[in-house]
Amino acid sequence: MIIKEVYAKTILSKSKVADYTVNPYVGCEHGCTYCYAHFMKRFTGHREPWSTFVDVKINAATLLNREVRRKKLGRVWVSGVCDPYQPVEKKYEITRMCLQVLLKQGWPVTVQTKSPLVLRDLDLLRQFREIEVGLTVTTANENFRRIFEPNSPTIRERIETLERLNSAGVETFAMIAPLLPGAEKLVPILCNKVDHVLIDKMNYHYADWVYKKYGLEYALTDTFFKEKKKEFATAFEGCNVPCQILF
Repeated sequence: MIIKEVYAKTILSKSKVADYTVNPYVGCEHGCTYCYAHFMKRFTGHREPWSTFVDVKINAATLLNREVRRKKLGRVWVSGVCDPYQPVEKKYEITRMCLQVLLKQGWPVTVQTKSPLVLRDLDLLRQFREIEVGLTVTTANENFRRIFEPNSPTIRERIETLERLNSAGVETFAMIAPLLPGAEKLVPILCNKVDHVLIDKMNYHYADWVYKKYGLEYALTDTFFKEKKKEFATAFEGCNVPCQILF
């Protein structure tokens, strides 16, 4: 893994999902085959394959402290592209420093990650007036997790993280996206551990070769997604968990 320290010019960007997004890192160590963030290479100049490099924005917190004072208050998505709690965060703590800035200034925050490392910052998360933390969980099948997300935390680790956050009084959500085979078995596991669920289908094609290699093409069809849409809506309604299906 190529780790490089860089100085960003700006850190608080407009977002189509929230008001703003903060990305402490460019690149990701998780190695998810479907990752849509490959597009970042068009802007960063990297020639290395995606998932082999991470740029650490070491001045992110300093920039953020300056920018939040100049911009209109709004919800900040941490982070919109690359996981804010990937392994490199354990050393650099860029995400933690950004959260400290947002907490001090009273900004609402949405954190999204695949990593139990977010629990390290529970002391900060519990102090926010308005915050939600989501774990991306794409399947309940560990074999499929290894195929599609080879270097990411296990399903069990993510579920346990949601449970600990929820028990600590932090609003939690599960992001089942992209919806992979075996995801339907997540429903009974998640029901008492999240405040709401977001679900989206595979709507990009970086991982098409993976589906073909393992004979999973059925899970890319309209029929598959139509069936799962009905199944999830009914199942989560049955355990009184709000479920937003984005397709």
